[in-house]
Amino acid sequence: MTIVIVDIEQFTHTCPNHPEGHPFDIRRTVVDVIPGGPCRAPVTVRCGAQTVQVPCHQHEPAKRQCGACRVIVTERTITTHHLDAEVAA
Repeated sequence: MTIVIVDIEQFTHTCPNHPEGHPFDIRRTVVDVIPGGPCRAPVTVRCGAQTVQVPCHQHEPAKRQCGACRVIVTERTITTHHLDAEVAA
């Protein structure tokens, strides 16, 4: 299982259309990546008369991937900056 750790910084503001406020700029920074290792369940794919084995993450949807190929994104910190309507305009 590959684990990706990210920091999120979002900027919000209020405007006439959204008086309750909404984010208008979201930035994600990758802080660390912990690799999951090699694929444990490669998939055999036919290409014409030839057969090739590919890692399951290149062929299968996420729910059918092996534990080493799955990617988990963990949010370490979420920082919100609220800007006034005059500043954001």
